[in-house]
Amino acid sequence: MEPRETIREYAGDGIVVTWEPGRCRHATECVRGLPAVFDRDARPWIDPSRASADEIVAVVDRCPSFALGYRTDDGRVRTAPAE
Repeated sequence: MEPRETIREYAGDGIVVTWEPGRCRHATECVRGLPAVFDRDARPWIDPSRASADEIVAVVDRCPSFALGYRTDDGRVRTAPAE
């Protein structure tokens, strides 16, 4: 497992999706919600150019582990809660 300090960023139009591998519990909400954006077989596995910022926000908000987060150009932010 990777250290929790590792946060990867994937930029798209109007949004930056963040992924913290050490938090991920593989609930697959992302893959089921937007398989064109979250594709486990692709590299990189997150491609935010394949959906709108609003669509991505809706799916990332379902991530139970907070492994996924975002920053949008209009000021919305989702980050993991402090431990």
